[in-house]
Amino acid sequence: MRTGITQDQVNAAADALVAAGDKPTVEKVRAALGTGSPNTVTRMLDTWRGGLAARLQNVLQLPKLPLEVGQAMTALWQLAVDHAERLLQARMATERAALAANEVRLGEERARWTTMLAEAETDVAKARTRQELAEHACANLDSQLRDSHALREDLVQQRDRLQTLVDRQASELEALQIERSARLALADQERERTAAHIRAVEDRAHQEVDRARQETQRWQQGLEAAERDHRDVIRTLEVRSETSLKHLQKAEKEVARLSGQIVALENSLAAKATTPRTKRTSRSTKAPKATKVKAPKSRARL
Repeated sequence: MRTGITQDQVNAAADALVAAGDKPTVEKVRAALGTGSPNTVTRMLDTWRGGLAARLQNVLQLPKLPLEVGQAMTALWQLAVDHAERLLQARMATERAALAANEVRLGEERARWTTMLAEAETDVAKARTRQELAEHACANLDSQLRDSHALREDLVQQRDRLQTLVDRQASELEALQIERSARLALADQERERTAAHIRAVEDRAHQEVDRARQETQRWQQGLEAAERDHRDVIRTLEVRSETSLKHLQKAEKEVARLSGQIVALENSLAAKATTPRTKRTSRSTKAPKATKVKAPKSRARL
């Protein structure tokens, strides 16, 4: 249950705010207490301010406080009170303006609720009219309901016949489902056998592919070896051909040298010959010359 605030609570909150160097206002006192209406807090703050002067006067009358200090503090406090009163009046003016705005808003809310109430009363009247029409419609429906009972009995009989038909069809459907399950099982077995056969065929195909790949690799390796051998043979033949060509060139030079010597010898013999026998001898010596010259040419063509 929510309880109100007391004057002592407001006085303690205001004193705590002053001791903290803060100005006691309605909002700060309410925030410190956590409760209290603005009007109640404002009234109690006025009471606190009225008693504050008396308490300050009691402080000034202490025997240990000098008179000048007491007067100065009184003047300072009066200035603070005047300043606080001005601030309070300004705050109260702001709060009054806020209250006036709230009153205007509440007036608008009241007018809107009045309009809504009038509309609700109009809706109630319309609802009552609809209720009367509904009651009349219910009377008609009661008549129609009595007429529908006979139709309901006919429908019940038709339902029973249809239920019998549905039961028979359900039994047939169950038998068909059992047959379908059996066929599906056979189809699954056939599919498994087919899948196993396909896997076996694929395995054999993979094996054949692997064997063909290995055979291809062997042929490729043999072909590469044959190509290497062919290149080696070609290089060997090229070397031999170059060597034979060098030998042939030497042989041609030697044949040319020998041919020159033979020609010189024949010329010498021809010059010295005095008889036909000597001429025949010189003619017979020309045969080796032709033979020795032709042999190198045939070797060059080879």
